[in-house]
Amino acid sequence: MRLGSGIGWRPEIADVVEALPGIDWVETVAENICTGHLPDSLLRLRERGVTVVPHGVSLGLGGAERPDPGRLADLAARAELLAAPLVTEHIAFVRAGGPRTASPTLEAGHLLPVPRTWDALDVLCENVRIAQDSLPVPLALENIAALLSWPDEELTEGQFLAELVERTGVRLLIDVANLHTNHVNRGEDPAAALDELPVEAIAYVHVAGGVEKDGVWHDTHAHPVTRPVLDVLAELRSRVDPPGVLLERDDDFPPAGELAGELAAIRATLDRAAVRGTDAPAYAGDLTSRPVAGPGAHAGKGVSRTAAHPSALTNARPSAPSAPASPSAPTASSSPAHPFAPAPPDSVRDRVAVAQTALLRALVAGAPAPPGFDERRLGVQSRALASKRAGVVAKVAPELPEILGSGYREAFLAYAGRRPMSGGYRRDALDFAEELLSTGRPADRAARRRLTRWWKDRAGGRPPGRTTLLLRAARAALVGG
Repeated sequence: MRLGSGIGWRPEIADVVEALPGIDWVETVAENICTGHLPDSLLRLRERGVTVVPHGVSLGLGGAERPDPGRLADLAARAELLAAPLVTEHIAFVRAGGPRTASPTLEAGHLLPVPRTWDALDVLCENVRIAQDSLPVPLALENIAALLSWPDEELTEGQFLAELVERTGVRLLIDVANLHTNHVNRGEDPAAALDELPVEAIAYVHVAGGVEKDGVWHDTHAHPVTRPVLDVLAELRSRVDPPGVLLERDDDFPPAGELAGELAAIRATLDRAAVRGTDAPAYAGDLTSRPVAGPGAHAGKGVSRTAAHPSALTNARPSAPSAPASPSAPTASSSPAHPFAPAPPDSVRDRVAVAQTALLRALVAGAPAPPGFDERRLGVQSRALASKRAGVVAKVAPELPEILGSGYREAFLAYAGRRPMSGGYRRDALDFAEELLSTGRPADRAARRRLTRWWKDRAGGRPPGRTTLLLRAARAALVGG
């Protein structure tokens, strides 16, 4: 089906979204919707005939474990509640550890890239098939933005996506901002990725803003869409007419006029690229973060294990770690996977689990960098994860920064450096408050009384004592060691 022109629905801009002209559909974060009650704004949009698509962020289909049945059931319920024509998720892992690695389960609080290897692909494909069998509507998966590269990858992004589609029949949600992000951060050419992936499988397209700092592109969804991202959109449109295109914005929301201007610029880019067809200007890799100015079928092919081929990686920045110029082809004894091949053996999942756990421990628990990773880039990613964690906890529990004032962020980042997240953000907020209270903080007595009341209202009982804190510190040391 054709979706048309859309925007990400967020509670902070619900009224603005309802008033924007030319909105055919919206996308909402699935985990932010209660299955028993829809926000009034979404109800009004649906009554007007606006399609609503749930966009999941917590399945972790690229992780070593099979998808959690409870999370799948929740996503299915939201799809039915919204009468959605499809649901979407990400090609990413969001947690690691657990029984396969005999270690505590760690949560990333973020979408992390899966290695583009045959092992990871085998695991992903089975996880996708499990998800497809559990959902009442078709599934589409999004390519993610990444700050770092896995060593010894065997496939390019385009090859990985093409093989995934060939094996599972899953649709694709292509984020052109993420293709640009991976150009800056990993030296990957967006045009080469578009040439290799099956564009006819695209369900819709994301467009979002970001910012470059010290040679690293941060996919913030809190900045205006830049010209290089629109250039990638033009590249995509020169190959296929996508069923839908959506503007994403998750933070630092601008006035309605600016959002309308960004939508107009997206539509104009699509129109120009459609007229020019394959003569649309090539993505030039202009990495300036200049905001967009705006008023108030190419069939890709999969690649077998015996036929992995080099990918041209042009426009790579010298400061970014380069993706492999030629993916490593396995030996001739490796056989191509059938589209409906048997599930991978547990040994494959175990190998993926060990690799992903080692990376996540380095990012959130202070463990050494796994061999082959860029330690500087791991540090950037680690700081970004802690910063995002602090920001999300401040939204989930706005009383905390109110009580702690200007000291909130420094205190939370110090806490995050010692305590990896093992549950959701609400549990993280409670654990942070527990640690403060158990160590006699904040120093201001009135603030400490307010924090104690807040914690008791949500957790009950009394903050843990010194023995509990010592046990938790020992567990954290075990995770990081």
